Amino acid sequence: MSAKKDPIVVKDYEANTVEEAIKLALTDLGLPKESVKIQILTEGNRGLFGMEGAKQAKIRATILSDKKPKKNL
Repeated sequence: MSAKKDPIVVKDYEANTVEEAIKLALTDLGLPKESVKIQILTEGNRGLFGMEGAKQAKIRATILSDKKPKKNL
């Protein structure tokens, strides 16, 4: 009989800036930054005349397997 492994959680997030996308991911996952691997997929670009949000920043957040939050029993 093999041991059942917990699935690795990987989610993508978008926001106006990379920093905002990271904050969104950490809030959504309910974990500190040390427990999540962040990969920057695209950096946000300012639009015409410096307006934010012309191109959203996109990150991929992966929960580190040994850092999963404990379930409340």
